[in-house]
Amino acid sequence: MIIGTAGHIDHGKTALVKALTGVDGDRLKEEKARGITIDLGFAYLPVDGGEILGFIDVPGHERLVHTMLAGASGIDFALLVIAADDGIMPQTLEHLAIIDLLGIRHGIVALTKSDLVSPQRLVDLSAQVREAIGGTSIEGADIVPVSAPTGRGIDDLRARLAASTKHVSKRSAAGRFRLAVDRVFTLQGIGVVVTGTVLSGSVRVEDHILISPSGLPARVRSLHAQNRPSEIGRAGDRCALNLAGEGITKESIHRGDVLLDPNLHAPTDRIDAGLRLLPGETKPLKQWLPVRLHHGSTEMGAHVVLLGDEPVRPGATADVQLVLERPIAAAIPDRYVIRDASAQRTMGGGYFIDLRPPKRRRGTAERRAQRAALALFDPLTAFKKLLATSPFAWDLAAFARGRALSATEAKRIEDALDLVVLETRESRLALAPDRWQLVLAELTEHVAAYHRDNPDLQGIGREKLRLMFQPPLPAAEFSAALQKMASMGHVVLDGSFVRSPTHAVHLSPRDDEFWATIQPLLAGGARFRPPRVRDIATATGHPERDIRRLLKLAGRMGWADEIAHDHFFLRGTVLEMVGIVADLAGRSANGVFTAAQFRDRVENGRKVAIQILDFFDRHGVTVNKDDMRRINRHRLDLFGPLVHSTDQTIQGRESSPVGRSDFKSE
Repeated sequence: MIIGTAGHIDHGKTALVKALTGVDGDRLKEEKARGITIDLGFAYLPVDGGEILGFIDVPGHERLVHTMLAGASGIDFALLVIAADDGIMPQTLEHLAIIDLLGIRHGIVALTKSDLVSPQRLVDLSAQVREAIGGTSIEGADIVPVSAPTGRGIDDLRARLAASTKHVSKRSAAGRFRLAVDRVFTLQGIGVVVTGTVLSGSVRVEDHILISPSGLPARVRSLHAQNRPSEIGRAGDRCALNLAGEGITKESIHRGDVLLDPNLHAPTDRIDAGLRLLPGETKPLKQWLPVRLHHGSTEMGAHVVLLGDEPVRPGATADVQLVLERPIAAAIPDRYVIRDASAQRTMGGGYFIDLRPPKRRRGTAERRAQRAALALFDPLTAFKKLLATSPFAWDLAAFARGRALSATEAKRIEDALDLVVLETRESRLALAPDRWQLVLAELTEHVAAYHRDNPDLQGIGREKLRLMFQPPLPAAEFSAALQKMASMGHVVLDGSFVRSPTHAVHLSPRDDEFWATIQPLLAGGARFRPPRVRDIATATGHPERDIRRLLKLAGRMGWADEIAHDHFFLRGTVLEMVGIVADLAGRSANGVFTAAQFRDRVENGRKVAIQILDFFDRHGVTVNKDDMRRINRHRLDLFGPLVHSTDQTIQGRESSPVGRSDFKSE
């Protein structure tokens, strides 16, 4: 259990921690000289049962509230310190408000310097304290008079703190690892050491982690948990990690960074959040108000975007969007606090709802329903409600990443809700079973209707089919749904066409014989340099118009593609060329390639090579900028399953047109 002190300056927080643990939290020369705490201090207290209580001693000066917040974000238990002679002071109330905003639900109030006041003063002050903490997250907390110099009440307080470990819920170690950095230093012969509280999950020696938001990778060389050498640090532990790796220096890691599981690295600078404005504020919170945002151990500038129609009045709650001056590493439902732009007062705070909110259409009924679902703390309940707000699917992988859920926890949601999951390159789209059945039924009916109206065509184009849905399904989600349906045998994907498994298009006997004459001319070793219509006419003696008619029919059936006017390539060859451009881009350091490189791979002339690439540009397979092309990974399967080509396959592999396995080059 991590205990954090709170309270006004010079009320004896550090002296109390020393009396409880024997450790002086003031470690800086300036702290010793001035007699006040300037930075965070740390101490530990072993108690019965093998538990170790960790203490974070925070400064009480009004100008150091940002440092207090850096330490408070990682605590489980608040030790609110109030000097009996001074009583409740301004920083007492501000620290109490911060405890409440951070949702710290357990605490004790220690009345220090109790040896300097009368018994009646203690009675009166206790009554004032009960009133002050009433309605806060630590309402009803024990109030214990103590004196660090005389030792009065110290044993009693120590016993109460030890007993509290039985009642404070431990943080879950089931999620993915996150640690908020509050100190970075170097030790001779050891190297870089980073300390902080493990917010979720666990970390082991030799684990590979990332520093976020920088993305710098590191390896855990050794670690201490709760001030003891250990092989593992778990959620709720104060840990010191000795890190190694290229670029790992004291200067490359900062207070406010987060050490985390690499799967969680997704910094964000725009967050939807629930906000409570403190009742002591004198003005409503207005649109685009500049504030200082405190989250974890970091602090930065931000602007508040109101998601409702009215300003947020003192004491009220509302959904807002926080636009940050730089990206941070966060998770749902992390707590945060906002202070005014000059960092003079605490204004309010709350918890994060959505780490990837839209910039526009934030006030629609659908978006409000999504925020209400995302605001639910239980992941299973939240995702179930979320599915009901979506017209199609929701990304389960992004949802799990946003809440730092482990793969096991995400799978538990998937199984509990019996979800249908669609895999894409970047996401795992989840649908409720009833939603999937509706989409499946609508899609198969659209395909069947198209076949009834167009029995002589291979199938319906993918994009045309997508637009038949109202509203149209997003392209990536629609493509994933098609792949899922095809794998289940509900439809067949012939390149850019979709057809029923029972639908077949046949050429007339005359055209079938004609095609058997033409197809070999487009295949084999000449497949990257196939003859044009006029050349085929010369070779076969058939009129150009008949050859053109048959090749266009083959195009509608998905057997060939017209790259340029009267220049047709077999579909299998087109797929092979898609594989070539993907390979060229993949071999390039910056993901681009030139027409000359493509020309050399297909052993063709520059004119034809550019015509082929222009064809790919028109269909969105490639993107051309200043004669440098890159691939569009979302369109690589437009003509069918991608064929990855190698130099060996360029020289000799034969093409088979999609949909006609019997068409093979001789």
